[in-house]
Amino acid sequence: MTRTLVVSDIHGCIEEFNALLKLMGYHPPHDQLVLLGDYVDRGPDSRAVVERVMELSREWGAVVLGGNHDKMAYDALMNEDDKLDTHWMTNGGFHTLMSYCAPELAGPVFGWKEYMDVKAKMKQEYGHHLEFLGSLPLYHETEAYIFVHAGIDPSLDDWRNTAPYDFIWIREKFFQVPLPDAGKSVVFGHTSTESLHGTAEIWFSPEGDKIGIDGGCAYGHQLNGLEISAEGLRSYCVRKGEG
Repeated sequence: MTRTLVVSDIHGCIEEFNALLKLMGYHPPHDQLVLLGDYVDRGPDSRAVVERVMELSREWGAVVLGGNHDKMAYDALMNEDDKLDTHWMTNGGFHTLMSYCAPELAGPVFGWKEYMDVKAKMKQEYGHHLEFLGSLPLYHETEAYIFVHAGIDPSLDDWRNTAPYDFIWIREKFFQVPLPDAGKSVVFGHTSTESLHGTAEIWFSPEGDKIGIDGGCAYGHQLNGLEISAEGLRSYCVRKGEG
């Protein structure tokens, strides 16, 4: 039986991501890789992560979902709206710009003009990366699991009608509330497992209806991987700096 391997919130941590795939023994012809979003911002090499994720999607059919940081980056860089720019830059966007355009940002001053110059370069030279980030689906469903970046709206009769914003931003309204009995568990990232149970290890809800896997790698903790197979569930992790 094919294994499903799930990773979320890579946030530019390319070394840890590659190390985690190796640790899990990822074998693309037989394993289904599911990535739950947030490939950019905060970490050191967003460009390498996006390139790797695009390759995994193109060559091996990895399921690549979108996260709130991917949308923030796309919206800021593809539109002319100061509010979008400011929102992104105050949420880790500068680290993404550094990974793409470090030479242009090496000067003693980084102001609005420098930002706009780099933004233009991003659209011109890496438009295919931005289009990729802007085209990602918000959820993936199997017979037993729902995969999503942040969560679903438990108040709805049909979770598929969750607002696009909530799929990538929801927190307490999702993880603090038991889900309607749909016979499926929701695997999600976005909210760090430190916030869920005080440790970077994968969180399994008491009700068995949710699994949180964001180990906070970009904040110095770890990148988690969840294996789903006929034998059950297995957790993996690579700590920050161990890539």
